[in-house]
Amino acid sequence: MVSKLLKGALAAAMLSVAPVAAIAQDTAAEVAALGGDAKAGKKVYRKCKACHVIDKDKNRVGPHQVGIIGRPAAAIEGFKYSDAMIAKGEEGLVWNVETLSAYLANPKGYIEGTKMAFAGLKKEDDIANVITYMAEEGGIFEATN
Repeated sequence: MVSKLLKGALAAAMLSVAPVAAIAQDTAAEVAALGGDAKAGKKVYRKCKACHVIDKDKNRVGPHQVGIIGRPAAAIEGFKYSDAMIAKGEEGLVWNVETLSAYLANPKGYIEGTKMAFAGLKKEDDIANVITYMAEEGGIFEATN
């Protein structure tokens, strides 16, 4: 089931004319261009496992990350996001290579008021690797009606 927020964020992200399949394809190409190492990213992702899961639609302290790449922010129905994250979702923030890179480097600096307690990843290679792993393990977001 797709939330109203998700539908609104998708509409904003797609700028009304780009088909979802094209967005997913572009997002997959961005991930591939990173040149990250999914095996190394799996090791980095251990830091995320205390609060997130990537392989099933189950929320923990943080929302699940299945299909996080290409997904609008604050889109998991029923998860209690911070007001700041909800606002970013309403503004049309979509998790892609650029936005995830910035967020993972400094979550509280990128979204002031986020509930995420993690301080961030400092190494660019770790960020590229974990995004590559997240795309491989969690897949690319696909909107459904």
